[in-house]
Amino acid sequence: MIVVVCPGQGSQTPGFLEPWLADPARADRLAELSEAAGSDLAAHGTVSDADTIRDTSVAQPLIVAAGILTLDALLADGRDARIGGVAGHSVGEITAAYAAGILQAGDAMRFVGARGRAMADAAAITPTGMSAVVGGDTEELLALFAEVGVSPANYNGGGQIVVAGTPEALAALAERAPRGVRVIPLQVAGAFHTQYMAPAVETLAGVAAELTPSDPDTTIWTNRDGSIVTSGSDFVDLLVGQVSSPVRWDLCMEAFAAAGVTGLIEVAPAGALTGLAKRGLKGVPTVAVKTPDDLTAAFELIDQDA
Repeated sequence: MIVVVCPGQGSQTPGFLEPWLADPARADRLAELSEAAGSDLAAHGTVSDADTIRDTSVAQPLIVAAGILTLDALLADGRDARIGGVAGHSVGEITAAYAAGILQAGDAMRFVGARGRAMADAAAITPTGMSAVVGGDTEELLALFAEVGVSPANYNGGGQIVVAGTPEALAALAERAPRGVRVIPLQVAGAFHTQYMAPAVETLAGVAAELTPSDPDTTIWTNRDGSIVTSGSDFVDLLVGQVSSPVRWDLCMEAFAAAGVTGLIEVAPAGALTGLAKRGLKGVPTVAVKTPDDLTAAFELIDQDA
């Protein structure tokens, strides 16, 4: 069973869309996606610098658009019927909703455009940040998080938890980290997937009410708890609440393993989730589709599983 996964914010790098746009058809497709999102994604994916594409309102539609370009190629020619399921990490859940037929491309891009702007606005209210915590005992760490005032935002599996909070709280965590635990500051602009994002939830609920989701045509797992969602409207509701609740990617990977995953393909801008899979799904073959040249290896993995 092949699972297709869609990455979240932080996976983008300057110029990563350039090889994709060498194909005029893909360039035209990106123009459509850009219009729906209200952002010049061709410029941001080719010439914008790292600081520009780190901006939440830019990064989120850029990542989802890259995933859609990948999926259009990956799932063509009947390969969609040979995929066992899909899932996305954080904003990648919107990409996954497109892959599963829940949202059409235009609706996905309108939603992610609104999501990026709403989360950027929420992040501007209070100075906050995020850090990755690697290693250590989970229960001990959770107690420490509560003491210093940071909130778990992403349970990534493989001994990694991303936390969020004020700069002071994150500094206190770094100072008090147990021996052998690494606390790595992340280059993000806010405390995503925590209570600090509550203002964005209200905005997104209004946007979601204008969408027309369909029920998924393939298995899709949710970040909420790693469960399978069979209702398109329920999945959209989860997308709204997700911005202020933790991402349980660890439970998604456990669900993949329980379902019998035999291969994992990550769409562009790929690399982060295949890296987590190497620790959380040891022995499962993976393909990170970073450029169109990587599609051949992805096709081969799907063919081998047939």
